[in-house]
Amino acid sequence: MASHKIGIIHKIGIIFLVLACGAILLEGNMETNDDKYCLGICYGAAYMTCPSSGAKHLKPLCNCCLASKGCTLYGADGTPMCTATT
Repeated sequence: MASHKIGIIHKIGIIFLVLACGAILLEGNMETNDDKYCLGICYGAAYMTCPSSGAKHLKPLCNCCLASKGCTLYGADGTPMCTATT
């Protein structure tokens, strides 16, 4: 009976360790923008536009999560990739 309890405690410990490592790894791939947390994934956009600059092509950020509200990232062929919503 005691060995059964030790086995359960061991499994719970391993699950906790895996979850803790996952959280640490995810935190390393996150960037912040004001109060937002964004994954550090870059879309490889060619340029972006923002309402404040009109149609002027701006240097793109990695993704729309990092951009200001209303900014749109575009691919090299001019196709919109995403638009920042917050």
